[in-house]
Amino acid sequence: MQMIRPYTLKDLVIYFLKLGTWGFGGPVALVGYMHRDLVEDKKWLTEDEYKEGLALAQLAPGPLAAQLGIYIGFVHYRLLGATLVGLAFILPSFIMVVLLGMAYKQYSGLPWMQAVFYGVGASVIGIICISAYKLTIKSISKLNLSSVKTNWLLWVFYLIGIVVTVVTQREEVLLFIATGLIYMFIKAPPAWAKKQPALPSIVLAGIGFWEYSTDTLIKIALFFAKAGAFVFGSGLAIVPFLHAGVVQEFGWLNEAQFVDSVAVAMITPGPVVITVGFIGYLVAGFPGASVAAAATFLPCFLFTIILAPSFNKIAKNQSIKAFVDGITASVIGALVGAVIVIASRSVVDIPTALIAIASMLALIYVKKLQEPHIIIIAAIVGIVIKSI
Repeated sequence: MQMIRPYTLKDLVIYFLKLGTWGFGGPVALVGYMHRDLVEDKKWLTEDEYKEGLALAQLAPGPLAAQLGIYIGFVHYRLLGATLVGLAFILPSFIMVVLLGMAYKQYSGLPWMQAVFYGVGASVIGIICISAYKLTIKSISKLNLSSVKTNWLLWVFYLIGIVVTVVTQREEVLLFIATGLIYMFIKAPPAWAKKQPALPSIVLAGIGFWEYSTDTLIKIALFFAKAGAFVFGSGLAIVPFLHAGVVQEFGWLNEAQFVDSVAVAMITPGPVVITVGFIGYLVAGFPGASVAAAATFLPCFLFTIILAPSFNKIAKNQSIKAFVDGITASVIGALVGAVIVIASRSVVDIPTALIAIASMLALIYVKKLQEPHIIIIAAIVGIVIKSI
């Protein structure tokens, strides 16, 4: 007999609408809020249901917080629940980044706006450095001799990811797949591989609200769908993909605009990956924002509803786990490489270097200070420096 739940689909959707509106702090904070609210306080989910959803969110590609939210919607309300919860969680921050995109496109040439992002851009570099460090420790291993020796191959993949990204200044999807396959066949080769010796081949004036071309929208859809399919664990893992595509490959944004877009994602609530909406708006107005956001979150949504029904079995497959571990190591390495590339072009003088370092130290030593607070302070500092 099915247990009667103490909440309705409407209750769940309203909760995620609120979380998407007020949930600051990035993916780790957001999944923490979900556990506190839905497991501990409201008791809408059991501890096992939450842990299963978190495991799926970490195993499958997709931004961590959005993936977990979609899974929670799916647990008791299946496809309709996953769809409505996903939309409720993403929509508030999407609206915010579109509004910020409109303001940015209108005022980015003004001295005060340039001064704001002078400070903000440097602060973002410091914040991403700390996030990259935390991702490294969490996903590969702690920085002690025994842990490094145990996970030495993952560290090799991680370093390769850094070097390749810095040298080529682009994401190498084939590298990620290759590291996943290598680690899988070394650590937990699937049964079929043991039997076969050969591997298989693998309208608002002045703000550009409706300025787009169909060709550009198609490119945006294809590029952001590919990016969304290779985000593991944290929204910041998408940074090297976005940087390589929108700056290096397509030339849609320059370096300063790209750093500003990451900053916008950090000062808005909800999933960090929603920066794709801001980027899409700068490239092709509101249609570009909509297509970029939809294409990025579609792989996350599809993986959840496809994997969730049989996830208990999939999660226990050691080969799958090893494949994801291998990919994650090189992806995080690519993130660090992207930070190096972006920092080399964004930290341009002593004041920006000091702002970046101060942002890192603030995150480490001032526990109550969150990313949005640091960015607002950096914006004020930027205005002060530029006005001197």
